[in-house]
Amino acid sequence: MRKAKKKSESWWPVRLLRYLGGYDFIQITALLFLICTGLVFIYSTGVQIGTALSLQAFDRQLLWAGGGFVLWIAASSINLRRTEYKVFSLIFYLATLVLLLLLPFVGQKVNGAVSWLNIPGVGFRLQPSEFAKLALIMLLAAMFSTAMFSVNKFFCLLLSGVTVAIPLVLILKEPDFGSALILIPIYLAIVFCAGLKWRFIITVSITSICALALVVANEVLRIHPFLKGYQLNRILAFLHPEDFLASAGYQPYQAGLAVASGGLFGKGIGAGTQNSLGFLPQMAANNDFIFAIIAEETGFIGCLLIFLAYLLLLYSILRTAFLTDDPFGRYLCIGVGSIIFAHCFINIGMSIGITPVTGLSLPFISYGGSFFLMLMTACGLMQSVYRHRDDGKV
Repeated sequence: MRKAKKKSESWWPVRLLRYLGGYDFIQITALLFLICTGLVFIYSTGVQIGTALSLQAFDRQLLWAGGGFVLWIAASSINLRRTEYKVFSLIFYLATLVLLLLLPFVGQKVNGAVSWLNIPGVGFRLQPSEFAKLALIMLLAAMFSTAMFSVNKFFCLLLSGVTVAIPLVLILKEPDFGSALILIPIYLAIVFCAGLKWRFIITVSITSICALALVVANEVLRIHPFLKGYQLNRILAFLHPEDFLASAGYQPYQAGLAVASGGLFGKGIGAGTQNSLGFLPQMAANNDFIFAIIAEETGFIGCLLIFLAYLLLLYSILRTAFLTDDPFGRYLCIGVGSIIFAHCFINIGMSIGITPVTGLSLPFISYGGSFFLMLMTACGLMQSVYRHRDDGKV
């Protein structure tokens, strides 16, 4: 009996099923749904717009999807419990800082921001700020999972704050206000889960609220010295949309109309008028405002499915954070979850008028390479944490 049992366990289909059983299929299901949805609507917007660039977007996104799955598989195959990955976190962080420092000298200027590096020979533009988000999460996770590093020690908290401030300032100088903004909730989520005492939380919250109130006041008075003209107009258009319908407020206004006109079931894929008639800007239809396209063409039901997929993905990430006994993996999960949540909230908010236009992409759905590849790598790391969640238990 024992020999028969051992023989059945060594049979390759059994070993394959056992190996696959270690993966989190909740995450995989949500990812596949969101990626396929993105591909459908990137193709749809490309056909409606009809320009050569818009038609190429689907082919490029398909290539990035393939590359993203390769990175996902590679990242999910490693074991993050090995100590060398904490050292790699520092190397990765420093490498992204070098790339951010190189941008003013060799970067490519697009839409007023020097945020991209051309990769010779492959026709691909890399956006270092996207990978800086993941590098920051990994380094913060390595710092707070170290036994001697306590979030409630002033020096440790100051050091972690400086770790966030350096890439934040470099990204602001591009200028890329949206990507810089995302670093703040990443940091706050990780330090909160690291056990920051309430007196620090209250102090930081009051300081942040006062700083935000001062910034908003300065923006309203048009005297803020750190924002470019178009950035200031976007915020003013958010605060006073009726005064900017002919300029910075035009895009969010048309996006709001698209969302509202979708009704319960939408007008049908490819049948939306806001995009096909050119009311939504062609350059942003498959990226910044792709949610508005989805809402108009699939209605409330389509939007509900999108929300459920994101909730399922966030649930899988947070569940992994609770299941693992590895602090490094837990903080990684919290950081990646905060990126996805913040991007979803801000991007969808842009289309329904509750957040200003910042140029942040909708995760796994919007057209774009760097952000997509970074997220697929991050989700692969989440799979790694899930697969090795019990390795440290006796």
